[in-house]
Amino acid sequence: MISKRLVAASFTATLCVASAVVTHFEGLRSKTYLDPVGIPTICYGHTATAVVGQVRSTGECQALLDADLTVAINAVDTLVKVPLTVERRAALVSFVYNVGQGKLAGSTLLRKLNDGDVAGACEEFDRWVYAGGVKLNGLVARRAEERSLCEVGL
Repeated sequence: MISKRLVAASFTATLCVASAVVTHFEGLRSKTYLDPVGIPTICYGHTATAVVGQVRSTGECQALLDADLTVAINAVDTLVKVPLTVERRAALVSFVYNVGQGKLAGSTLLRKLNDGDVAGACEEFDRWVYAGGVKLNGLVARRAEERSLCEVGL
C-alpha cells in the first residue's frame, strides 16, 4: 500500500518539476508553428499530432502536455536502470520531451548514467544544444537547467 503511494508521489513530483521546465522553455503557442528544423509544433512543443493551421485551446494544450510528459516519464523509466532522484528524473523527462526517446536510448548520457557515472552523465547535457546543426541559445539555457537538476545531490 505505501509502495503504491510512494510511486504515485514520485510520478507526480517528477511530472510537476518536468512540466515547469518544459513550459518555461517551450512556452505556450496555441497555433501551429514550424520549429527551428521545420517540424510542425503546437502548444508546449507538441509535435506528434501537430499540423499546419491547427489551433488548440489552453485546456487542450495542457492535456497534450500531460500526455506527452507521461510518455517521456515512461521512456525514462524503461531506459534508466539505476535509481533516480526526482530532480534527475525530471531533467531526463524534459530532455526526452525535447529530443525523443530514441536520442536518449542511443546516448552517451544514458550509458554513463546506467554505468553509475552520474556526474559524467549530467555533463552530457551540454552537448545537446544543436538543432539542424545550429547552436541555439534556447537549447543552451534549457540544457543548463536540465544539467543543474541532474546534478542536485551530487
